[in-house]
Amino acid sequence: MDEREETTLTDGVPAGRLKSFAVETRDDPFSNELRERICGYLTDFQLRYDEKEPDIVISVGGDGTLLQAFHRYIGRLENTSFVGVHTGHLGFYADWTVEEVEKLVISIAKNSFDIVEYPLLQVTISYADSDKIMNYLALNECTVRSAEGLLVADVMIRGEKFESFRGDGLCFSTPTGSTAYNKGLAGAIIHPSLASIQLTEIASINNRVYRTLGSPLILPRHHHCQVKPVTDERFNVTIDHLSTLHDNVRQIECSVAREKIRFARFRPFPFWRRVRDSFIG
Repeated sequence: MDEREETTLTDGVPAGRLKSFAVETRDDPFSNELRERICGYLTDFQLRYDEKEPDIVISVGGDGTLLQAFHRYIGRLENTSFVGVHTGHLGFYADWTVEEVEKLVISIAKNSFDIVEYPLLQVTISYADSDKIMNYLALNECTVRSAEGLLVADVMIRGEKFESFRGDGLCFSTPTGSTAYNKGLAGAIIHPSLASIQLTEIASINNRVYRTLGSPLILPRHHHCQVKPVTDERFNVTIDHLSTLHDNVRQIECSVAREKIRFARFRPFPFWRRVRDSFIG
């Protein structure tokens, strides 16, 4: 197995000199105690704690904690890298154990790591009653549901109608997010070197009257997908762990984002090894 396969997107971009850091936790007593230890170690190595503009963010908890950190520092994606310490089960984003904290801290202090970039999902919501446009970035996925009852919407690909959907909802995921909710919907698992988004159906209705493809769709970077309401114009839209309600929706468009998330990779941990360890053991 090629130990560098995970860095395909950036081909192992070397890290710059780290001067500042921040720590995000799940805010339980154990994670907070570990945060204090990490802060003490790194300040002893002359790194500055900077909650506003950190060079690196250390997530202590699980994948949900790293999602929280991503959205906290979403305005600094070009300047901030992330690394995760898991306090429970192995995650796709949190790959260091509690017992390895000292080793991680030394690696951070020595600046001995590569930068790995993963694709993100761009979600753009436009409205029927105004020119307002809302833009979101998702690390894992976006789901679209009707605020009341079934979702009835036209699915467009590159502006051309593909199908009329009726069901509980639609899920758009990133390659790394393909291992999360998307997998529970029987979607495919996609390697993060493929800049793409995946569309999976959530409990679609298929009978003699209503018919959808019924299979996940994987769209490349240059293919945008639009969801347009047919009856209801009120939608529940989730962006990772965040839930939002939108009225008078004209269109929801999903595509591969221009931005990417940067992870600090201190040792080889190929994507397929993560998949195997998480789901097969």
